[in-house]
Amino acid sequence: MIRSCEKHEIRGGIDAPPSKSSQQRAIACAALAQGESRIQGIQFCEDSQIALGLAEALGARVKADGRAIIVSGSPRFSGGQSDKSTSAVLAGTKSELEFDCGESGLCMRMFSPIAALLDIPVHMRGRGSLAARPMNMVAEPLKAMGVSVETNGDRSPLRIRGPLRGGGYAMDAGESSQFLTGLLIALPLAVGDSVLRVERLVSRGYIDLTIETCEAFGVSILMDNNYSRFIIEGGQRYSPVDFTPEGDWSGAAFLVAAAAIAAGEGGLAIRGLRDDSSQPDKAVIDAVMSAGVPLSWVGTSLIVGRGSLSPFEFDATDCPDLFPPLAALAAACPGRSILHGTWRLASKESDRAKSLASCLSRMGASVELQGDKMLIGGGRLHGAAIDASGDHRIAMAAAVAALDASDPVHIAGAECVAKSWPAFFEDLASISGDPGSGVPQERTT
Repeated sequence: MIRSCEKHEIRGGIDAPPSKSSQQRAIACAALAQGESRIQGIQFCEDSQIALGLAEALGARVKADGRAIIVSGSPRFSGGQSDKSTSAVLAGTKSELEFDCGESGLCMRMFSPIAALLDIPVHMRGRGSLAARPMNMVAEPLKAMGVSVETNGDRSPLRIRGPLRGGGYAMDAGESSQFLTGLLIALPLAVGDSVLRVERLVSRGYIDLTIETCEAFGVSILMDNNYSRFIIEGGQRYSPVDFTPEGDWSGAAFLVAAAAIAAGEGGLAIRGLRDDSSQPDKAVIDAVMSAGVPLSWVGTSLIVGRGSLSPFEFDATDCPDLFPPLAALAAACPGRSILHGTWRLASKESDRAKSLASCLSRMGASVELQGDKMLIGGGRLHGAAIDASGDHRIAMAAAVAALDASDPVHIAGAECVAKSWPAFFEDLASISGDPGSGVPQERTT
């Protein structure tokens, strides 16, 4: 599918999409709880659908109720506090389980420690780009914790067999915080207390989000102020709750960048965001303000106006999902902007640094990858044909950059936005100056 996007003003108001990261964590906790949890306001993107499928594979029951999901926790995790082995407190009849993780890296990394609680084999498969991603950050720590793990040449599928038990463990979280998230969710159910010593943790805000979600489901996790030591009491129980994910700063960042580039009179009001959110991508506020964009809060609405754009410099190491919207913004800023942290982009749905460089270069920006930096010279964009490279955030970035292009931008493979935000193009059209045309026009090929 090809989407054609043109230059338009952005104005009015729009609800931020619900946080995909919050949704997926809540689904995992609900699958482990004994009873019925209700997750409100869910967005049925592909990644959240994958998480729901994994909850069902664990033995949870899932049903939709409008925009809510009701999750009845798996009977496999009904034991709670016990001095018996983990296998003795797990119920279930299947001799092995199959987990289809699709293209969700978070699901693969988060659900692998949960799978390791079981003393039956669990086969975890990735599809598309995930099938090619290295799995050493999952396999090696689990092996060190006494879990049996087999890989396909350090790629999926993984064959995991526990049980994972409490203990003292050390791990390096310098590449991603997602596996640590899975451990923090799983270890409260293990037999025995755990102490995790963590080095080089990136994206600390996502660990805050994990702990907050676990606490909402009745599980306690302690950590020091440096995020280097986590203390987890074993044998805890997850409690069923009503849970509402907060607004998604990762998705809202594209709306912020769009308004920064093309806001009309009154600017754009983005509703449903938390100013006190733990999500690392809230840092988009700092980045766009440094580019001269006026921001203000009215209740829970972030108001984004249009200022006189100037080049900016920003370190996205701890919030790599901000690279695409900020790169699109940089391409609209006259002069050279610098984004740091490109090493976090290699193992995404595409090699995201190269994909962004190709996309924006085709539109007329000057893009240079220099070590860990992306240097973007912007201010004079034109139309182009763009390949989204199967990457939802590249498709979104191209649509946002098109708001400053002199001619239409045609995005091939635009349907990949379904991974995180199925209605992205329709939502962008709803806040354009002329929602009946231009941004975007759909045509299939």
